[in-house]
Amino acid sequence: MRVERGALAGTLLFVPTPHTDERGLFTRTFDAAIAREHGLDPASFVQDSQSRTVAGAIRALHGRSGRGEAKLVRCARGAVFDVLVDARPGSPTFGEQMAVVLDDRAFTHLYVPPGLLHGYQALTEADVCYRIDREHDPAEDVSVRYDDPDLAIAWPLPVTAISARDLAAGSWKEALRRLEP
Repeated sequence: MRVERGALAGTLLFVPTPHTDERGLFTRTFDAAIAREHGLDPASFVQDSQSRTVAGAIRALHGRSGRGEAKLVRCARGAVFDVLVDARPGSPTFGEQMAVVLDDRAFTHLYVPPGLLHGYQALTEADVCYRIDREHDPAEDVSVRYDDPDLAIAWPLPVTAISARDLAAGSWKEALRRLEP
């Protein structure tokens, strides 16, 4: 497994090496020793979650106030266009975006440090797995509309579905007020 630095400060991409033969494939999806080598405490992840999303649907853009949450994200089935927005006021990449395709061919894991907004659009029907370092507290939820004009995210497909909660999300400017220390 190799590790690459993402475009936003503190982000990492864990890229495994799938092994294929006539039976199919095998790949390691997480390695605690490699995580530790790159500054992550594997024991800090306390919750695993999975979502299934229809092609074209968007789940975006979510974050946490307070001390935020770190997560490892991977696509176990299908493909997603994964987007991060740096919402950390003191960060050298504050306000910048990063997008990466996660899929069931490369099995890349995206490490999302605390303080970033995260969302994705399913390019196919897709299962996305999250390994999160904090229990969920709905009082700390922060969300920004997927089509916020200040962010102008270039989603690759027409939107086929989005939740009422995500449609009611606030603006980038409103989120910044909640995320400031």
